[in-house]
Amino acid sequence: MSFENEKIIQPFIIYFMNVEEQIKEYITSQPEPKRSDMQDLHRLILQVLPEGKLWFLDGKNSENKIVSNPNIGYGLRTIKYADGKTREFYQIGISANQTGISVYILGIENKKYLSETYGEKLGKASVSGYCIKFKTLKEINIDILEEAIRYGVEMT
Repeated sequence: MSFENEKIIQPFIIYFMNVEEQIKEYITSQPEPKRSDMQDLHRLILQVLPEGKLWFLDGKNSENKIVSNPNIGYGLRTIKYADGKTREFYQIGISANQTGISVYILGIENKKYLSETYGEKLGKASVSGYCIKFKTLKEINIDILEEAIRYGVEMT
């Protein structure tokens, strides 16, 4: 079956996909071994947050311009801004990047905690205030990553 207006129809198909379908599409679009690693991380985080809200951010702003890599988010936390406004956002996120995968652990007050507590134990990963980056899962200690994720969930 062929569609003359396939370029017009495709955005509507993506628009109407639910979050689980968007996540599956995003993960399966990744090259190996990133695809398998992201599937494994997705399953791990779902075990940590079995009832957590799922998010998918396509990386585009309100003008449809790409401003970040797409993100899969898990859980729910409330961000409080200095002006008193609040916004709901995820607790844990994962994203494919050019060299591997980023795991975001959001809401930890002490920006040195992740690197000081888990940095050396993780293996081949770079750790910032809220982000753990690595090339492949086999290069890091997955149990330590899970421990860091669980800590982040408990703190938020």
